[in-house]
Amino acid sequence: MEANDDIQKIEESRDILISAIAQTMVIYGVTPSVGRIYGVLYFADKPLNLDDIKDQVAMSKGSVSTGLRDLLDTEMVIKVWKKGDRKDHYIAEKDFFKNFFAFFTKMLRQERNIISRANEQVEGTLKDIAVNGDSEEAKEMAQGDLQDIEQTMTYFDWTLRLANAMESREIFNHFPKYKGGDSAGQD
Repeated sequence: MEANDDIQKIEESRDILISAIAQTMVIYGVTPSVGRIYGVLYFADKPLNLDDIKDQVAMSKGSVSTGLRDLLDTEMVIKVWKKGDRKDHYIAEKDFFKNFFAFFTKMLRQERNIISRANEQVEGTLKDIAVNGDSEEAKEMAQGDLQDIEQTMTYFDWTLRLANAMESREIFNHFPKYKGGDSAGQD
């Protein structure tokens, strides 16, 4: 009977941890329900299929499927093949560093692409107005906007270097995983 009590306590503890994971994922723009899917997979002792997950998170199959797609896109969940079963199975990526880096490099690159495209769209017009504008006020406004664009490119060059350092794990040379610079366990 005591073993069952311990298992019950472990399951209750996991529920608390899964809730905490779900709550923190909101910070990264992920819904709590998707966070619960990740939490269930994180504590699963074997790969789970869609139906297994659906039963554990008490969500519709469609919602679980959508959530899994989101988690696959951010590389927080991996689809695995299970011999003898045609259903897709999933496991959680348990390396929080890898999850953090994958999420942030994706966001940094998306931000850079959106702003860079906008800059490219307007830069020619602004340059033309800065040189050939009908009024000094328009020329000054265009020159100011061009300076702002140049500053954003400095920022984006820095964020690209940051993203590259996260992907290559070079960032650990500057910010070690462990206090005191101990590199034990770094990859």
